[in-house]
Amino acid sequence: MRNRSLISINDYSKEEILRVLDLAGEFEQNPSQDILRGKVIATLFFEPSTRTRLSFESAVNRLGGKIIGFTDSSSSSATKGESLKDTIKTVSNYSDLIVMRHPIEGSARYASEVGMVPIVNAGDGANQHPTQTLLDLYSIRKTQGTLNNLNLFIVGDLKYGRTVHSLLMGMAHFNATFWFISPKELRIPNEYKLYLDQRGLKYHEHTDFRDIAGEADIIYMTRVQKERFSDPIEYEKTRSAYVLKSTMLEGTKSNLKILHPLPRVNEISTDVDDHDKAYYFTQALNGVYTRQAIISLILGLKN
Repeated sequence: MRNRSLISINDYSKEEILRVLDLAGEFEQNPSQDILRGKVIATLFFEPSTRTRLSFESAVNRLGGKIIGFTDSSSSSATKGESLKDTIKTVSNYSDLIVMRHPIEGSARYASEVGMVPIVNAGDGANQHPTQTLLDLYSIRKTQGTLNNLNLFIVGDLKYGRTVHSLLMGMAHFNATFWFISPKELRIPNEYKLYLDQRGLKYHEHTDFRDIAGEADIIYMTRVQKERFSDPIEYEKTRSAYVLKSTMLEGTKSNLKILHPLPRVNEISTDVDDHDKAYYFTQALNGVYTRQAIISLILGLKN
């Protein structure tokens, strides 16, 4: 993993994924280590972010490194017409690693081809979000004691949800059974079903999950993303399609945990927050440890 960009979850083998998770567990036990002293990490966020950006910055700060970058494209020279290539080449001169979020699919892969330092994809359009997947896998393993042979319910925006696409590919290593629950307008794209078919993995598609929630080990809720819709009427029609309420957890498995990549809009009722099966805020915390592991492995500071 040393000096390699992380653009897609498929850039890592199953063994490399497990190494990240094991190292994240070590960082959870000891998150403050001075191993990034003298290193500069650039965070280039061409799209808004709260958890991803701040957890990366927390990860770097806790390891003694320095952060440079911008939190909005309006504060960068992109507003003057500077190309992504020129931005990446310039920032490569100032940093040891670049974390980038960009609205265009494929932008992170392109950045990795033109940059002189490793690129970590913090989300490229509706394509991939591999570091979110790694923290999701860490959260799943921590709550279930395993990643193998689980029933994974993924609910909401499966068409545009980059966290969904990456998670599907990550969990494909572990013989998961996938339950896709979405409005017809937001169903999982065929390319991802083909991906599972080629690996002989089971999946089910539903438009409602109230009667089948008892099968779930993990319910992974997602918001309907307004920024992915060109048609505001379609967004309004689908935004409230699925709302998880505390009463819906009655009769579910004792090991069930509710995950969400956040931000939440209205798809999880606040009455779920204090339920013992709610895990999404701890899941966000796990992002710090997982991103510490990713950065340390890419920079060769851990083996």
